[in-house]
Amino acid sequence: MNATRAPIGETHGLSVSVVVYQPDSALLVRTLESLAAASAAVRAAYPDFAVSLCLVDNGGLPDLSAELAALGEHGLASSVISGHGNVGYGCGHNLAIGKAASRYHLVLNPDIDLDEHALVAALDFFAQHPDVGLLSPRIGDDEGRLQYLCRRYPTVLDLFVRGFLPSTMRRFFARRLARYEMRDVINERDVVWDPPIVSGCFMLFRTDVLKRLAGFDDRYFLYFEDYDLSLRTHDTARIAYAPSVRVLHHGGGAARKGHAHIRMFSASAFKFFNRFGWKWV
Repeated sequence: MNATRAPIGETHGLSVSVVVYQPDSALLVRTLESLAAASAAVRAAYPDFAVSLCLVDNGGLPDLSAELAALGEHGLASSVISGHGNVGYGCGHNLAIGKAASRYHLVLNPDIDLDEHALVAALDFFAQHPDVGLLSPRIGDDEGRLQYLCRRYPTVLDLFVRGFLPSTMRRFFARRLARYEMRDVINERDVVWDPPIVSGCFMLFRTDVLKRLAGFDDRYFLYFEDYDLSLRTHDTARIAYAPSVRVLHHGGGAARKGHAHIRMFSASAFKFFNRFGWKWV
């Protein structure tokens, strides 16, 4: 272990939940491989720290027996929860969160590639900042460019412009979108304390904080469950954007996924604003 590295209390380790519904097999396998490499780096830094994976099958999970066996050979224990049907993103994660007995829990999308040292950097950050209950990483796109996925509280106009206007029209709203996406403070270097909302593609919690919050609100089937959980976390613990923790994200917006996703996005936005307050412009 690095002599400057603070102890993190290795007893209970890190649990990871990944919810899938008819996943892109290639992306999912990449996610699992990157998680295995990051877990190996954790074991090298903290030999007694265990990492475990729970795959939650909301439907359409391909046969990954060979890949999961390979994870086991590299010291990453895994399990699969299935048979419950498509219960939604947040509810799916809650099935795994309810079983977690870990010190930390990572909510992870099946389209994320973790940097090899991402988990070590995250655990180091938690050790240095005991008041932090939720960590959000530096998130890059397919080309590695910074994605601005931390958010200030949205207005209805912000969501419409960012989610549904073509890029040729979004440029007329560049200033307001930059504010919404926190481009004035999010960068490659600086820790940002208490961003109002962070992305659900990678949410690393202290598990006791996550359980105190009872996980996601499963009234959201898809979209805005991370907005809801972020805002509730502020009542319990601090949130930090930590750019030393690096991942890549291959996801896309609701409007580009078809009418069904637009309907789900709109329904969840309605629930979100009804709960936390409407801001139109």
